Amino acid sequence: MNYRLKTTQDDNDEKQPIWTAFVKIASLLGFEKKNITISLIAILVNSGMTLLGPLVVGYTIDKYIENKDYHGVLIFSGILLVVYVIAFFGSYIQTSVMGAVGQRTLFRLRNAVFTKLQELPLAFFNENKAGDLISRINNDTQRLNSFFSQTLMQFTGNAFTIVGAAIFILVINWRLGLAALVPAAILMILTRVTSNWIKKINLRDARAEGALSSEIQESLENFKVILAFNRRDYFKEKFNVANIVNFRMSIIAGLGNNIFSPVYDFASNIAQLVVLIYGIYLIAHGQLAIGLLVSFLLYIGRFYDPLRQFASFWSTLQIALAGWERISEITKLESNLPILPAETMHKATLAAHSRSIMRFENVSFAYPGDDGSDGDDEKNRGKKVLSNVSFNFDKGKTYALVGPTGGGKTTTASLAARLFDPSAGVIYLNGKDIRTYAPDERTQKIGFILQEPYLFSGTVKENILYGNKKYENSTTPELVEILKKDGLEKILQRFEGGLDTPIAGNADSLSLGQRQLIAFMRAVLRTPELLILDEATANIDTVTEQLLEEILRKLPKETTKVVIAHRLNTIENADEIFFVNGGTITPAGSMEHAVDMLLHNKRRS
Repeated sequence: MNYRLKTTQDDNDEKQPIWTAFVKIASLLGFEKKNITISLIAILVNSGMTLLGPLVVGYTIDKYIENKDYHGVLIFSGILLVVYVIAFFGSYIQTSVMGAVGQRTLFRLRNAVFTKLQELPLAFFNENKAGDLISRINNDTQRLNSFFSQTLMQFTGNAFTIVGAAIFILVINWRLGLAALVPAAILMILTRVTSNWIKKINLRDARAEGALSSEIQESLENFKVILAFNRRDYFKEKFNVANIVNFRMSIIAGLGNNIFSPVYDFASNIAQLVVLIYGIYLIAHGQLAIGLLVSFLLYIGRFYDPLRQFASFWSTLQIALAGWERISEITKLESNLPILPAETMHKATLAAHSRSIMRFENVSFAYPGDDGSDGDDEKNRGKKVLSNVSFNFDKGKTYALVGPTGGGKTTTASLAARLFDPSAGVIYLNGKDIRTYAPDERTQKIGFILQEPYLFSGTVKENILYGNKKYENSTTPELVEILKKDGLEKILQRFEGGLDTPIAGNADSLSLGQRQLIAFMRAVLRTPELLILDEATANIDTVTEQLLEEILRKLPKETTKVVIAHRLNTIENADEIFFVNGGTITPAGSMEHAVDMLLHNKRRS
């Protein structure tokens, strides 16, 4: 499955009807039916009072002002004041209710997107930049929040006002009304014709913003390397390129989003001019009263003022649609690592696997085309890394995987931990297809220690207990006793504050050895049945390495260890060594034979 999300380079956007996309966005408000109903009632009240005002004004002019009945003028002025006060409260209720609706929808939407990210496999994160994902969670959801909290109900209210004003205009004088509505018809046609273009430029603008966020995130993560090689110029150049693209897209989007504002203003002025000229003509021929002309002009304002706001509403809708499209790219994805229903294994099959913690049976694997990469080497993109391999990991033994860089060692370990599924073949864990295990059960049985462990902000204790349901509620004294029981108390001496030692950022305040110690404790406390060490001791000092080896020796005897290493002293105590290269996994026999195979491969390359 291809998990690569669309970027600024992707121009083959599928055209989707505006109404279809609008309905999908509105469906996010399913939990807010009560509040939406309140807002709609408030909108109807506000629109009704707004439309009643011009009629009262026109009636007052014709009935009382022309007859110099000032008492009637005062009475209807009071009525007009009440109308506007009611309209004010309707607008206030609608705004406050929808503001809260927007924030709650934003909260749920961000939770939904982040939850979906947690469900997706490692392949998704290998194919997409973290900065772009952050932009989708923060910026694109905020675009939808702006639409929900401000634009949606204003759009609905203005729609009621426009329809009501059009009805009043046509009822007062249908000939004058038709003349006044001609510019509006031209505007609607123009808006419909340009809608797809505006949506596309807003989508490109959102993608450019995501690309800029990705560039910043990537550069800051690697700032140590930039400083070490004194390549601030490289950092500046890459940022400048992304910033220029974002700037250009923003200019184009801003132009497209605001292009209709002066056009709507012009149409409104033309309509008022037409009404004024034609209205004076009708008054001169006794076909229209002055008060009705005033009402008519006010209704023209009630019609074209909301229509003018439609220009900004329309751009906000397009921005929201662009944000929704980027969000829905994530929400519609499904993991390619499904949990299969438990299969009924034959007794003979289970007996055959009784000594094995894990078995690879005719397993093949290839990363997807140009969108994937092997953990060992970028050169492995798109090529078959493993081809029809079969082997066992027996319980309680130590295995070593050796081979050249890019040979497939990390890929094999990733398949064993089910970070990926094989392209063909089956991997068995305790005699069962590994795909039948729930994630919690599988990760409890399999531990994975990486070469460069990742630690979270918090304390040493929080990082040790990460993902450990058995001890997650343990107090600090209780955890200290647990570590002593497992012979891990010496490790705490390497941390000044013990379990309460703070860890911030990328754990730069700790040495690599200290970080690896925490990763080892985290894995060992889970007492996994299979422990995979991917170059876990490659970059640490000899003293720390000896301490880690002591930790491993204290694991239960039935624990199976799989070690990926380049250093010979790391694999000298392995019960069996596998040579991994060229899509095959071959038993290497003794360590001397494994060394010969490595040297032979090096000479061939």
